[in-house]
Order: sequence, then C-alpha cells, then structure tokens
Amino acid sequence: MLNSLLVQTYFNPDEHWQGPEVAHRIAFGYGHLTWEWKRGIRSYLHPVLFVPLYRFLAFLNLDTALIMMKAPRLLQSVFAAVGDLYSYKLSAVLFGDNVAKWALFSQLANWFMFYCSVRTLSNSLETVLTVVSLYFWPCMRSSSRSSTVSRKWGLVLAALACAIRPTSAIIWLYVGLLEFSKARNKLKLLFLEVAPIGMLVLGLTCLLDRIMYGTWILVPLNFLKFNFLSSGGDYYGTHKWHWYFTQGFPVMIFSFLPFCSAGIIYSKQWRYACLLAWVMGLYSVLGHKEFRFVLPVLPIALIFSGYCLAVIEDPGLPGYKGKESPKKRTKRSLKLILAVIFLLATNIPMALYMSLVHQRGPEDVMNHLAREARDGKVKNILFLTPCHATPYYSLLHHDLPMRFLDCTPSEERGVIDESDRFLMDPVPFLLEYAKNMSLPSHIVLFDSEEQKLNNLLNSYGYREQRRFFNAHFKVDRELQASIVVYVHIGR
Repeated sequence: MLNSLLVQTYFNPDEHWQGPEVAHRIAFGYGHLTWEWKRGIRSYLHPVLFVPLYRFLAFLNLDTALIMMKAPRLLQSVFAAVGDLYSYKLSAVLFGDNVAKWALFSQLANWFMFYCSVRTLSNSLETVLTVVSLYFWPCMRSSSRSSTVSRKWGLVLAALACAIRPTSAIIWLYVGLLEFSKARNKLKLLFLEVAPIGMLVLGLTCLLDRIMYGTWILVPLNFLKFNFLSSGGDYYGTHKWHWYFTQGFPVMIFSFLPFCSAGIIYSKQWRYACLLAWVMGLYSVLGHKEFRFVLPVLPIALIFSGYCLAVIEDPGLPGYKGKESPKKRTKRSLKLILAVIFLLATNIPMALYMSLVHQRGPEDVMNHLAREARDGKVKNILFLTPCHATPYYSLLHHDLPMRFLDCTPSEERGVIDESDRFLMDPVPFLLEYAKNMSLPSHIVLFDSEEQKLNNLLNSYGYREQRRFFNAHFKVDRELQASIVVYVHIGR
C-alpha cells in the first residue's frame, strides 16, 4: 500500500491543465489546449467556472502569479465546503445528528479529502455534485424522510456531474436503477423527469461546447469511444484489476479503513455499501486506474467511518448489540479518545506532507519563472520534463513562447511519444533539438535528467540559475529530488 502511495504523482498536473489552463486561454486569449480538447473528449463546462474569476482579478489588477495560483483553489474550496455540508446533512438524514457529527469529523480529518477536495480537478467538483445529489434522491434516504426532498434536484445535479465527468454515469446508473425499482409511477419518472432534465442539461452543455469548439460535438460520445471502446486511457499505464480494492481505495481512506468496515456492518446500510462496491468494481474493469477516479465515493466511506465512531461514543445506536455498564462506559470514553488521537495522528502529518512538501517543485519553479518574466528576463522556455509535469500559462501569466515535450497518444500501437523518447535517451534528443530549433533563454528539467545533460547544457552556454526541492521519494520514474532552471548566458 505504501509503495502504491509513493509511486503516484501527487502533484497532479491535471489540476492546472484540466480547468485553470483552459480558463486562462478563454479569459486572456493565450494558454494551451492539450490533445484531449483537440479530440473533443472534454467539455468546457468545468473550465468556464474559472473564467469570471480570472476576469474579475484582471479587472482589479490582482492577477499576479501567486493569486492566479491560489484563487481557483479558493473558489474550489467554496465548492468543497458545500460538499462537506451535504455530507453532514446526508449522514444526518440516514443516521441522525450524532453520526453526522462524526461523519463530518471523518471527512475533514481524512488526509486524501484534505489534499484533493480543494484541488481544481474536475473529479473534485464531481465529488461535491455527487454528495449533494445523493441527498436529494429518495431511494438513497430513509423511507420516513424521503417525502421532504425533490428528486428533480437530484436529477439536475447528477446530470451536471455526468456533463463534467461522463464516467460519473457509473454512479447514477446504480442510483437510477434503484430509484426506478422503487418508483410508484415509473413512466412519470422516465418521461416527465429523467428525459426532460437529461435532455436539457445535455443540450445546454452541447451548446456551450458548440460555442467553444466552433463546431457541434458530443463530448460524452467521444469520451466513451476513447476511454471504453478503444481503451485509450491504457496509454498512460495500467494496473491489475484488483488495484482499487487492494491498494487504491485503501490508500485514500487510509487509517479510516477499519472504522469504515465496522460502520458498514453496524449500520447495515447496504444501499451505500453496494454503491461503493459497484463503483470500484466497474472502474476495475478499466486498465488505466487513478486514485481520483473513485474520489466521488470516498465521502460515503467516511460516513460509515463516522457511524463507527458514533457507535463507540453511544453503543445504543441501531445495529450495535453491545450492552452498557459503568465500567464499559469508562472504557468507551477512553476508546473514543484513543480512536480520535489515532486518526488525527495518522492523517494530519500525511495531509500536510502531501499538500505542502511532496512534489512542490513544479509550482515553485513556475512562480520563479513568473517573477523573472515580470522583470523582462525571460524570452522563451523549454520544459525538458515528462509532459504536463508543471503548470503552464495559468501560472506564468505572461504571453511568452513556451514548449514542452508532447505526449499525445499515437493511433498506432508501439509508437512512443516525444516525452518518452527524451526520457529514454536525453542527449541525442537535445542534440537533434538544437539542430532544428533555436535555443530558448530558459530550460527546465528534473535533476535525474540534468545529470545526463549537464555537460551538453554547459557546452551550449547554459548555467544553473535556481534549484527547487521536489520530492524525498521516488515517484513514477527515477527519483526526481529537485527541479532545475538553466538560463542561457552565451558561450
């Protein structure tokens, strides 16, 4: 499990490339669109959320590099707070206020939620929409309280989640079939609720994509073709079918895992337990797997953890058969205190380390280059790193020529991309590049490649300008302990 944690790239480049980079291009007229946008497998619905924020910052002359990095996360933190609120409300509806209190504690204390919920990944917003939507679905609530909610709100939010991340349909297929089986008027559900709301949201997102792409395009269909029918995601690596069960999800829930398991047994909320198994089971069919893909069901697991903690505090909860005595009451208080200390002691260091220390180099280097660009010291930049390893224009915030190594998936099997060719043999790659392209003023690379290119860079008139810490541990390739900026000073 620990190895699985360390080999993942926890500075997730998609955080910047999914939303802020595209939004920066819309708001300021320059920015980079990755190959996904050229193939039409992503919707503009998520990036456009950041466009008003960027324009507002520009209007106030607050669009500095630091604020441009922090502002989208602050906006996402507002969304995350809504998700926390509805995790509390959902657990209160299911189990009562005492469980809701501990479910909220679990949500806030879990290291992965701390790390990921405020990131500008589309999965983070999908998670918020999922939790809020589940609150409004009658089939996912206690039967005695289901009349107080509107299923239509649940449908709208579920449709938006699918528009942002088409794979969210995995969740809503389960919920929809369960709702359909319990609905008294099935025709009304299908033709007066599901169809109109689904068509409305699909139509509006297609209209938005028509405006942004400049042509009519059906993103969910393209997404389905690439990721499911052609297994395009496998280009970026595959895992064993059981990875989510044995490594991925256990790493995410971490020390809350035993509490979650006990909470499932005590609560007997099999609808949600089956939803967890359903989502991880279907995602396991896909070869390419990432932690963030199953992020939307992590709050559900943490609700079960909250139930277990509530049982420790009050064994009178339904589903727990324990008997109470004064001696047991004292032991119960001690057990609760120890459980809380254990969870905080294991999650807080992990949360702080992964959020503030591990692989911070890409953002630090972009902040440095932004300052250099602001002072007129940068003409152009070449990133000799794995593709998308650093933020781009969304953090530099200067319209300068930049180039990174391309990693667009080839339609022919066995053909490696430019990024992999460089990493396999950096020296011949740079020699060939120098013959065909003019040398940039700045080159950015990791120290693992710097060791192989140091002499060649010196011969071209480059000298080290700054070095930034990146990681203590090996990640997906060699140990990328630091990221280095070389500046051209002439021969």
